[in-house]
Amino acid sequence: QVQLVESGGGLVQAGGSLRLSCAASGRTFGAYVMAWFRQAPGKEREFVAAISRGGSMTYYKDSVKGRFTISRDNAKNMVYLQMSSAAPEDTAVYYCAASPRSPTSRLENMYDFWGQGTQVTVSS
Repeated sequence: QVQLVESGGGLVQAGGSLRLSCAASGRTFGAYVMAWFRQAPGKEREFVAAISRGGSMTYYKDSVKGRFTISRDNAKNMVYLQMSSAAPEDTAVYYCAASPRSPTSRLENMYDFWGQGTQVTVSS
């Protein structure tokens, strides 16, 4: 129903900022709850942030709260993750995900559609 393509990953110094983008195809983008997950080497994939269909509600992993901001522009079929005060522990492959169901969730199995991932590396 929807294809997702992430971009914006790369190398950033600790304390720096980076903005990840997720471009979605399809004409029903506004019907999807959107989220970002990440997977670091040797670790399980974990929830990072989620945003409701209209963008009014957001949820974050505790360790990124206050540093990362998820947003969406439904007119452009775009979701963003603004990463500020980046830390080495943020190093991971970041994935954009879409869910056709409510509620806005932290649970990976609620999301049916996934992007290919984009690498973020934060150096000390």
